[in-house]
Amino acid sequence: MSPNLHISDFLEPINLAEISQDQGYKDGQIGKLIDAYDETFPDLYEADLILVGCEEVRGMGPDRKDAGGPNAIREQFYQLFYWHPDIRLADAGNIRAGAGLGDTYAALKTVLRELTGIGKTVVILGGSHDLTLAQYYTYSDKKHIIEATCVDALIDLDIDSRNRSDNFLMEMLTGEPNYIHHYNHIGFQSYYVHPHMLQTMDKLRFDCFRLGSVKDNIEEMEPVIRNSHLFSFDISALAHSFAPANQLAPNGFNGEEACILMRYAGLSPNVNTVGIYGYMSSRDQGQLTARQISQMLWYLIDGKSRGRREAPLAERDLFIEYRTAFAEVETTFLQSRRTQRWWMQLPDNKYIACSYRDYLLASSNEIPERWLRAQERS
Repeated sequence: MSPNLHISDFLEPINLAEISQDQGYKDGQIGKLIDAYDETFPDLYEADLILVGCEEVRGMGPDRKDAGGPNAIREQFYQLFYWHPDIRLADAGNIRAGAGLGDTYAALKTVLRELTGIGKTVVILGGSHDLTLAQYYTYSDKKHIIEATCVDALIDLDIDSRNRSDNFLMEMLTGEPNYIHHYNHIGFQSYYVHPHMLQTMDKLRFDCFRLGSVKDNIEEMEPVIRNSHLFSFDISALAHSFAPANQLAPNGFNGEEACILMRYAGLSPNVNTVGIYGYMSSRDQGQLTARQISQMLWYLIDGKSRGRREAPLAERDLFIEYRTAFAEVETTFLQSRRTQRWWMQLPDNKYIACSYRDYLLASSNEIPERWLRAQERS
């Protein structure tokens, strides 16, 4: 059966006239070019990147409701001008809410599984952050071992909370059988996180990056995200002034930094599910948060377009090779002639994504922490 016919049972169409406020779109705007599920279901085989909305927020509390979040983002996103004709876009509409939270997870998982199964990159416009579990189930059902990255001010391991959005990482990171090879957490804010939690994450060899350290060296996050398959972004990581719908923290990433992180996700050859969560349209002011998210989506597409220029590592004539040694370990670094990105060889001869800083450390006879952490996990 065609995935188009199968997954349409789990999706509701969007009202394009309502989103465009009956104004229509100009030539070159995304709303004019995207193949959206309005009256007829789009041909998803022809798309490279597919949007899926999910309004499910019961993970934040059984009585929580917030309709219209994905459509509010669409309203702003569709007005942006499209610069990437090599990336074909589709919008599959919104996930039908299930009778219970688990039913919505199952529906979203089914849609993601079908679309990633035919080689598509899917963006989920959520919804509470626990929908990341449905993202994860997409891989675990296939027994696909992955790396996952979350951007969030909090580390959602609060086992004392009854809300799934506060503790979903416990199931994702420790459930059995488990298919998380490695987990990265970007942008946590120390005053919201118990020190013991960081110690636990470190014992599991997971990498957590504090907000301040990421802001100081945001380019170091590119190789972190490049290695990932699942990418999840909670808007609590954004400063309130850039995302008024975030009512957790006044501090966080600014708008440009959030766009940079999303661009890194687009550049990754591995990331094929991206979730943007925590947006409550009822909390937004002047649709500023929806505008911010729409621009993050634009940069995700920009990264995906630029990432297509990268050559496979097997084509060594398209890379500059550097041989060096540190702590009596000989290794090789590769730099892409096309994108200037870096890779580092491990003792088992596999290459992992790295940064120019890792190369400088190795050249100074220092062990790059990224190399060391990778060895600890092997």
